[in-house]
Amino acid sequence: MTDKRVVDEIITKFLFNTCRLGPRLSEPVLQAIVSCASAVSYHSPTHEHAEFIPLITGSVAEFYIEPMLPHVGDIDTMSYPNNMLAIPRGHPPPTQLPAEFHDYVNVQEIVDSHLSGYVYLRLRYLLTKCTDNGKYNYLEYQECGQYSSMCNESAAERHGPALLQVYKNGLLEDLVFCVRCLSWPPQAADWPTRHKSYGWPDSATIYHVANNGCDAVQIAHRQCKQHEWMSKHLWRLSFSRAEILLINSWMPVQQIVYHLLRVVMKTEKFTESVDNSVLNTLSNYHIKTLMLWACELKSLSWWTDDLNLVRICVELLHTLAVWLTEARCQHYFIGSCNLVDQSYVVESTAARLLLINDDCLSAWFVSSYIKQSVQICPENISRLFDDVSTSYKLENAVSAVVNWRLNTTTDVLCRDFYSVMFHIVFYVNDFSVSERICNFWMSALLKTDAPLFVYLSAVVFLHVVQKIRSGGLTKNLLKAVAIITSLNKRTFSLLNEVAILVRECQAQAVDSADEN
Repeated sequence: MTDKRVVDEIITKFLFNTCRLGPRLSEPVLQAIVSCASAVSYHSPTHEHAEFIPLITGSVAEFYIEPMLPHVGDIDTMSYPNNMLAIPRGHPPPTQLPAEFHDYVNVQEIVDSHLSGYVYLRLRYLLTKCTDNGKYNYLEYQECGQYSSMCNESAAERHGPALLQVYKNGLLEDLVFCVRCLSWPPQAADWPTRHKSYGWPDSATIYHVANNGCDAVQIAHRQCKQHEWMSKHLWRLSFSRAEILLINSWMPVQQIVYHLLRVVMKTEKFTESVDNSVLNTLSNYHIKTLMLWACELKSLSWWTDDLNLVRICVELLHTLAVWLTEARCQHYFIGSCNLVDQSYVVESTAARLLLINDDCLSAWFVSSYIKQSVQICPENISRLFDDVSTSYKLENAVSAVVNWRLNTTTDVLCRDFYSVMFHIVFYVNDFSVSERICNFWMSALLKTDAPLFVYLSAVVFLHVVQKIRSGGLTKNLLKAVAIITSLNKRTFSLLNEVAILVRECQAQAVDSADEN
């Protein structure tokens, strides 16, 4: 392949033309919803009276692109008990809380540790909800020196209150236990006001992110895992909520580059150990941090003018190599936190990254990424990649893949839709129908896929009817029916408004045509 520029253009067009855009209820998304539903129905022996509030995080929540090569490594969810809350040190206890919280809430004060980004949680207040006005009164604990330790659920498995589950398609479910903090933490106080040279993120996104607060996740710093006390009492400030909002605000080219960097780093064994047990191993969080900084510090023209995905990836990988060489990888939100300190042994990794140039990465994308992607294609198309020794042959092979991908989109969507329908029936029958379960399921599907929301409503109604016939009408079943009815009324009301608007537009179009 003599003309490298042509090859780079083919690679760029391949990725843009084969990445489906827009959220849809795929199998990983459904499995993430199911994981969250299990958290909703979970009863903890440690937090006896708590209900758990789940959040889908990780790849499922971050990516709105769907490349041919699988981009969801595992299913990540977070879950926090509604009878616990964290507040920054020195902040007064809140008098109002979201409706999801319990009538009695233990408030933990966030105390900095000697490691930036890692904190301790110290029990400080008990909040009690007033029945007359819904506000909370507080009582300060006399012994406020008690530090919260890791709960029993996460002692054996580092996956929060739920056990690690392997799905038939190979996906892993990873549910992380955390404590909710409704305030933006002072450790990251400069992020909202930091000057953004190229307008990303915009002021509306910054406001939304800062008002969404953060979480404290139960995990010790890798340097402290052997320390008897700190290994049990250290918590890490998590910005997963912020990262989801920011990554979903990226342009498609930025999402595609993020996906490509993750694939390169994983395939070439740069991120082989996700828990960083090996000191010369990076994690996906380093790639995420690299991308967040790039989106803030690079101009729009850098991403879009003379678009070349190979060039962009090479430059970003070299930036990461410089960070490793200088032992500095500044946390995107916490300025004092270095994600690659002197304890990392990364000289060889940095040297390998610097050896990556446009020529070798172009060849890698063709020989590894594209050829692996086309394994899902029919044999007559995948065989075209047996010989891509010239730009012309490569372009013909890629064009055949793109055409196949575009022509099969409807079939894939239908297949996935029916697969999700089948799984909905299975999961509804598997879970006990309750007010909270129904509320979660219906709200999740209403945001994701309106037709499947209606389908789920019908399935739940039939399930309730079956339960009533076998065991009679219970209070839980009655509340579940009320939730479904309420949500469907709102949905049908919105659909009716849309139908009226469409009819008005059609009438205006007819009148305009008659006048002309």
